[in-house]
Amino acid sequence: MPPLSTTSNSSQPSARRNPTGGQKLSRAAQAKRRKKRGFWRVLGWLVAGALVLAIAFVVWFFMTPSGTSIRLRLADTIITTQHREWAKYLIGEKGLQDRVAEYAKQFEQMGEEKDTHVIATPSPNDDNPAEQKPLTQIETIDGKSYHGYLLTVSDPTKIRLVVPNKVGKGEKVTSMVTRTGAIAGVNAGGFADPNWKGNGFQPIGFVISGGKVFYRDVGLDQNTQVVGIDKDGKMIAGRYTINELLKLNISEAVSFSPRIIVNGKGQIKNHAAGWGIAPRTVMGQKEDGSIMFLVIDGRQPGYSIGADLYDCQQVMLEHGAVIAANLDGGSSTVLVKEGGDIVNKPSSEHGERYLPTAFLVFNDPSSVQVPNIWQGLTSKDIDPSKW
Repeated sequence: MPPLSTTSNSSQPSARRNPTGGQKLSRAAQAKRRKKRGFWRVLGWLVAGALVLAIAFVVWFFMTPSGTSIRLRLADTIITTQHREWAKYLIGEKGLQDRVAEYAKQFEQMGEEKDTHVIATPSPNDDNPAEQKPLTQIETIDGKSYHGYLLTVSDPTKIRLVVPNKVGKGEKVTSMVTRTGAIAGVNAGGFADPNWKGNGFQPIGFVISGGKVFYRDVGLDQNTQVVGIDKDGKMIAGRYTINELLKLNISEAVSFSPRIIVNGKGQIKNHAAGWGIAPRTVMGQKEDGSIMFLVIDGRQPGYSIGADLYDCQQVMLEHGAVIAANLDGGSSTVLVKEGGDIVNKPSSEHGERYLPTAFLVFNDPSSVQVPNIWQGLTSKDIDPSKW
């Protein structure tokens, strides 16, 4: 019998072994292994590159003048929102407190210069009296990061400050406009909102409507920032006491700041001092007496990010403002035309906010009754933190 063969039949595929006795990988397996090694090598380089870029970004963002400038503008933008405390992650807790204090100090200083502007009041014999101009005109305003609108009111004496008509809650500007038959309206002063529920019933500072003090949480002789109009239609803005305003025959006014233009001069030097990017509402006046309300939308990428106060100042100067001041902005910013139609796009995810005050335009403001909704109420009736 022939000896048994130690090799397999030639028709059977033989196993390929390497010189050390291990089994050789097929070409496909080797290619797969090389591909896998290449993947991990590329991934490693990507991770290392991302780490280097992250370190470089942190160094630039926190340790260079250009990075610090952007970081501060981002912090300022956050400070203008309901989540002010988040700014501490960019500038630290002390940095946040110092930044807010610095702006408050600057705003106070910006309101101190005496306003000497004079407006032209048309006489009955004027060939081009204000009555022949459209009472209201709305134009679009566009900038690098924002879209908005400019409402011009040719006769400043046609403006009244309107307040809610129900106790315990603010009122939407659309409701105020339709309820009173106004031609147009914009949001005015700010309000206390300790629980971020947007109730809008407790004003901040004071409210004057029709020459009467409707509300105040400051003394009659305590200086505070004001934005308003006297009985002759002249805009008043800056630091005043309530008693000073009454002597100046104030008609409609709220507390807010800062005044950004006085005597035809801008008070904000540059974008870095513009208090961040946000929706804005600004009031100004031309030499001819026309009142302008600038409404800038914001916090809506792809449509309008918003504007800083320097942007607003420049728009108002370009349109002839000799005095201008900031009003409540953010998610309160709204422009409403006759019939209650909203012109702009308010940024609040819940829609238009409930507010304590609004500047409204009327054909006949003397016929408008604005009752004092806060009269006779106690602090508990007004303070939303005590409900």
